[in-house]
Amino acid sequence: MTGKKLVDLLFLATVFSVSFEKIHWEVAGAVNLPDVLGSLFVVAWLAGRAGRPRRLLPRSEVVLLAFLAAFLLVYLTGFYNLETQQAVEQFVKGLVKFLIHYGFLLVGVAYLARRSEDFYWRTLGVLIAGIAVNAVYGVLQLAVAQTGGNLDDLFLRPLTGGASAINLYGVVNGTNVYRPNALTGDPSHLAIVLLIPLLVLTPLYLRLEPGHRWRTRLAVLLPFLLLMELATLSRSGFLGLGVGLLVLAIPYRRKLTSRAVLVPLAGAAAVLAVVALARYDYVETVVASRVQTGDETTSTHFGIYDFIPQILHQHPFLGLGLNSFSVYYELVTGRTNWGPHSYYVALFVETGIAGALVYGSFLVYFFSRLHAARRLGQHLAAQGDEVAARLRPLAWGMTAALAGIMAANAFYLTMTFYYFYVFLMLIVALPIVFGRRVAPRGGPGAGAGSGEAAAPA
Repeated sequence: MTGKKLVDLLFLATVFSVSFEKIHWEVAGAVNLPDVLGSLFVVAWLAGRAGRPRRLLPRSEVVLLAFLAAFLLVYLTGFYNLETQQAVEQFVKGLVKFLIHYGFLLVGVAYLARRSEDFYWRTLGVLIAGIAVNAVYGVLQLAVAQTGGNLDDLFLRPLTGGASAINLYGVVNGTNVYRPNALTGDPSHLAIVLLIPLLVLTPLYLRLEPGHRWRTRLAVLLPFLLLMELATLSRSGFLGLGVGLLVLAIPYRRKLTSRAVLVPLAGAAAVLAVVALARYDYVETVVASRVQTGDETTSTHFGIYDFIPQILHQHPFLGLGLNSFSVYYELVTGRTNWGPHSYYVALFVETGIAGALVYGSFLVYFFSRLHAARRLGQHLAAQGDEVAARLRPLAWGMTAALAGIMAANAFYLTMTFYYFYVFLMLIVALPIVFGRRVAPRGGPGAGAGSGEAAAPA
């Protein structure tokens, strides 16, 4: 295998596995499979670049480096607010994870910026394939659980040596209620990860020409993923999906009620109807438990926001320190290893106003890149370039997915996970890769249509 093929393999293997949280080993803390693969990719890519002439970097890469510096300034300055050894240990773990994920984002953007459009599509397809495999595992996990078994014991324990299982939600009339978590760590993690294929693929599906070979495949895949989304019983996932669909309704409001959408939805509805009629009391009880808002879980998700003003009163600008919420929570409530169950609570509590401003600017930047991609699509459409029929739906789908993930993380904490940084990598690279169609002759990056420029590496 050549060096280039090895780097490609490590890159795509990382992208494929980023949602496989359960595949990890306890070595100096939890080391996940994508952590290993991603680190190997970064090392292999940097080794391959050693000794080569320096090239111009896309402006996006320079902006990402500036954000990295800003994040590190906030995190390292906030280090001095840590008060216990346990908090220091959590800070180190959080910083290492952040650097691994952000390092892949940086190198991944540079890598995709030098690759073809076909390779970009392959990367997106590999990410979605990995999530689809996760969903299939969730189906098998449910099937085995119904027989009293544990698929994780059969498949994962020999591989990782650790214990894991499907989520047991409760019992209805003596029957266990399961929520699949598949290869993720939690049913809501699975639900939020599923937002990416559901929202990214939907506008692409709507714009596919009749008779296109992928039209039928997506007409089957999307309802399947939607059923898995519903099977997670995740209110955070449902919130994210609703917000994402509202975004898609802006450009596709007429197509969302077309036959291309209603027929696959009818198939999914038929499956749900069969299950509901066969086990009506069971389904009614489960659904009622998830729509009520006065239960303990809901109170915890909302009550956790009370910590924001408390901490900002003590440490307004830099918070308690990166990844230290669980330490503070344990001191207050006695509950160990408890996360904030909201990315935004973690953001304010751990990094204060300064961290929130930096991260808010960070997210605005990604929305600006998606706006650039949509504008590029309009420019290419005006030129009669057929790729515009794929680029604009893809940009809208990514916009919806990003908005949906942000909404879901109001009550969950997945925006620190590897999958999110890989998704951000694809967002930044989108106008760079396709912008070459309108780049000035001999230009190194995306052209005027994407708002990209280059800077010395």
